[in-house]
Amino acid sequence: MNDTYINIKNKISNANTWQEKYREIMLLGKTLPQLSNELKIDSALVDGCESKVWLHLEFKIGLQENTLFINANSDTRIVKGLLCIIINLYSDLTPSEILSINPEKEFEDMSLLKHLSPSRGNGIKAILSVIHNKATAQK
Repeated sequence: MNDTYINIKNKISNANTWQEKYREIMLLGKTLPQLSNELKIDSALVDGCESKVWLHLEFKIGLQENTLFINANSDTRIVKGLLCIIINLYSDLTPSEILSINPEKEFEDMSLLKHLSPSRGNGIKAILSVIHNKATAQK
């Protein structure tokens, strides 16, 4: 895992209360680059998300293998922050590396899933499923 993700994980894991974690997630969301209107298309919407989440995944040739490039955004601030976590968890990884990650454990390690509403948790699982399926198809 890259240093940026490790820093994010440590910051959120070390937050003592849900309010502190929430604040960190919201701050992360502010760093998410805007998505151009041309990319906000229905075919990029993730099914199963209560909020609108546009997800574009592309495997690009890296130094040795295909690595994942993620371009995503949402219409809600908390989901933007959660997307930042996901993007930093998976960006620049090969399909094999992606499939070796247990994302539920990563979110559990940060004590996030238990604080999210069931519909928001299901949305995160839907996003993770899209990434996992793309990696499986690419392998």
